[in-house]
Amino acid sequence: MAPLPVYMISIGDPAGVGPEVTVKACCQTSLRALGRWVIVGEAWQVLELADQFGLQVDQVIQSLDELAEDSQVAVLDAGLISKEEFEPGQVSAACGHASINYVRQAAEYCIAGKSRAMVTGPISKEAVAASGIENFCGHTEYITELCGLETCRMMLWNETVCVIHVSTHCSLLDAVTKLDQQRILETIEIGHQAMVDLGFEDPHLCICGLNPHAGENGMFGTEELEFIIPAVQQAQAMGINVTGPYPADTLFMQAVRGKCDMVVAMYHDQGHVPMKLYDFEHTVNVTLGLPIVRCSVDHGTAFDIAGQGVADPADMQTAMRLAVDLTA
Repeated sequence: MAPLPVYMISIGDPAGVGPEVTVKACCQTSLRALGRWVIVGEAWQVLELADQFGLQVDQVIQSLDELAEDSQVAVLDAGLISKEEFEPGQVSAACGHASINYVRQAAEYCIAGKSRAMVTGPISKEAVAASGIENFCGHTEYITELCGLETCRMMLWNETVCVIHVSTHCSLLDAVTKLDQQRILETIEIGHQAMVDLGFEDPHLCICGLNPHAGENGMFGTEELEFIIPAVQQAQAMGINVTGPYPADTLFMQAVRGKCDMVVAMYHDQGHVPMKLYDFEHTVNVTLGLPIVRCSVDHGTAFDIAGQGVADPADMQTAMRLAVDLTA
């Protein structure tokens, strides 16, 4: 029998809840049966948490080449930070440095074809910036650069509806002023392909307007007339089932009720707020347009509860399961 596939998990900021939810998620027997899960982080921290929450760690390794065929859970020891170097719940440059290196190691194994997918725990952008990485925007953009690409898209997924974003980690001013027809069209194409990959034969995409009431025919802004409608028409001519633009304040409600399979949001909060409100615990962040599969929890470091043992692993479990589904 062939060994189970390998999946990497970067634990996120050591001072946040990422290590805790990772260990708790790996306790689920059904997930361990799907693959060999390699946790990238500090061995001492993962082993302490494993003892606390009852997880059997089969190996501590220094390289993926050491991974045994029968391992269910292993720790790839990064050896970047000691217990004395940080305080749970506190932002620090040392944790920022460690967390982004966990991501890098996991991504590089995926790029090399040694891991089928990667799942990422939450990091602190402030901590990463404090570690000396300039112009850091987030996981999504960082992994895109590691893959040698300039652009990607963020998708939020749950079992009811998906959303893809035209822009993500930038100011609202940039999201508006840098909007153009080509970027909207590319987003529609990437979103359509993602839904096909998820098993939808003819996915229906609905696109949000940028302005209130989707511009009301130019009364509240002309972006719909100038960029969004032409992009939709261009995509329709390519055979993509996309309609809109629709007012964003009602589209998500209609999408949850079955109007469409995927919503195309114009900017970060337009898509994130309704998705997190609807199903925060089971919404997964997926980076689209990469040569590798990357899924992530869609919550932050939760420094306020870090180290208390009360973090919910449901979102991490959902992200792990989706990573398996996307590579099946």
